Amino acid sequence: MKVILRQNYEKLGEIGDIVVVKDGFARNFLIPRKIAYAAVKGNILALEEEKKILAKKKEQEMHAAEKVAVELEKVSVTIPVQVGEEDKIFGSVTTQMIADSLKEKGHEIDKRKIEIDEPIKSLGIYSVSVKLHPNVSAKVKVWVVRE
Repeated sequence: MKVILRQNYEKLGEIGDIVVVKDGFARNFLIPRKIAYAAVKGNILALEEEKKILAKKKEQEMHAAEKVAVELEKVSVTIPVQVGEEDKIFGSVTTQMIADSLKEKGHEIDKRKIEIDEPIKSLGIYSVSVKLHPNVSAKVKVWVVRE
């Protein structure tokens, strides 16, 4: 049976691919879970419309991410930490601390989107990358100061 994939499926292919699978696999697994639908003429036309809508949605998400990136480039956050001898931090500055500081400045960023190259364990100024979209990232300046 020929089916059109609606989602990426590891062993079969990617969205929009037309693949041939066994009838039972299609009827009992792929179609009920909305992973695929039957490859008939009407569904192939519907697939083309879905691709257009998906492309437009991805483009809008990218433009929104670029706008946020421009705003984040202008932002710098200050994180006060406790220090010991020789200005060594107790622990390290985490992505959660940076996300909280950004939230105070009015930018709601998920901590999983913040990427720290190496652990921040001393006072100073650091540049931290924020991945907003697979193709868009921004740099935020982080000031780590004595509490």
